[in-house]
Amino acid sequence: MNRFVLARTLNRKPHKERFGPFGGRYVPETLMEALIKLEHEFTVLWKSKDFRREFYETLRSFGGRPTPLYRAARLEQEYNGSFSKKVGVKIYLKREDLCHTGAHKINNCVGQALLALRMGKGRVVAETGAGQHGVATAAVCAHFGLECVVYMGAVDMERQAQNVYRMQLLGARVIRVDSGSKTLKDAISEAIRDWVTNVDSTHYLLGSVVGPHPYPWMVSEFQSVIGRETFGQIEEIEVRLPDAVIACVGGGSNAIGIFSPFIAHKRVKLYGVEAGGRGEESGKHAATLCKGTPGILHGSYSYLLQDSDGQVQPTHSISAGLDYPGVGPEHAWLKSIKRVEYISVRDEEAVEAFHDLSRYEGILPALESAHALAFTRQLVRTQRGLKIVVVNLSGRGDKDLGIMVGKPT
Repeated sequence: MNRFVLARTLNRKPHKERFGPFGGRYVPETLMEALIKLEHEFTVLWKSKDFRREFYETLRSFGGRPTPLYRAARLEQEYNGSFSKKVGVKIYLKREDLCHTGAHKINNCVGQALLALRMGKGRVVAETGAGQHGVATAAVCAHFGLECVVYMGAVDMERQAQNVYRMQLLGARVIRVDSGSKTLKDAISEAIRDWVTNVDSTHYLLGSVVGPHPYPWMVSEFQSVIGRETFGQIEEIEVRLPDAVIACVGGGSNAIGIFSPFIAHKRVKLYGVEAGGRGEESGKHAATLCKGTPGILHGSYSYLLQDSDGQVQPTHSISAGLDYPGVGPEHAWLKSIKRVEYISVRDEEAVEAFHDLSRYEGILPALESAHALAFTRQLVRTQRGLKIVVVNLSGRGDKDLGIMVGKPT
């Protein structure tokens, strides 16, 4: 087993249903028994050395782990202000874009597929926005021989047509969702309805740190492999921890994954970057933690975008993976204790960062990840005392080329 995978996770929170006041299990009675059983099975298996060994070995041989920590030397010269400047902030990218299927999503999908097999569930249902979770789910279901059904909003199917085809090639049945805003929120709602109907035979492979307990905790544990690798890699390369760790936040799984081992290290600043869309003042955004209020969505108490009557508000982002009106309860808790600073980045800033990384490093970032890169540029140019920054490059941008065609470079 790779030593980076085994790098210590200091003071990791114990398993619990709530993060402060956030989290919980607000679901129909028909799902309570299934969730309690899922919690029990995961609690037992996650303590099992055999289960962990199979999980990490599958991530190595099938998922492509460990992913490298890459120093973006030309990008950091540009972001420091000048190609002639010799002293500036070092920028490292955690290359989750190099995972099999092109994003961090494979980590959680492998873990939950193994869990489904151990529970005797032969059918998996999932939701997807940008398509990366759907593709990863389809891939692991093909790998393990599980039936796969993926719900996807009609709007997202149009802007991520390539990923729809990839899911179908991998054997998944992709079901179009035409209700509501026709995006990720509605895909999750339909996936939950399917699960309620087929709970005895079906495992719901939820793709982020949202939803009812135990999903936020379980997905966080599976994705913490990102942070454990990063912790070991940066210590080996720089013989110290970074000054800042930056990740984009939609539901929040890639961010929680890389933040997890650094939370106890108060000297390391943590930044979560949400989708500012056309600007927070416009109302056309998905900046849940920046502009939302606490409420219940998809079985969990967290921040969400809602009106004064508690009705969920429509969202907008150029990035399908960030176009969600809620956020994981662990992020809500980290905001409440002021351990993570959450900010938003507008569409045009993300597009500019997409072009920056492509041009200076030869790497096409997902539009989700481009939000984190755009804030990195702001941070490097405005905050004094920074020496080392790590950015989670959560996915690759092939899926977004259709959206990017015609965007100014």
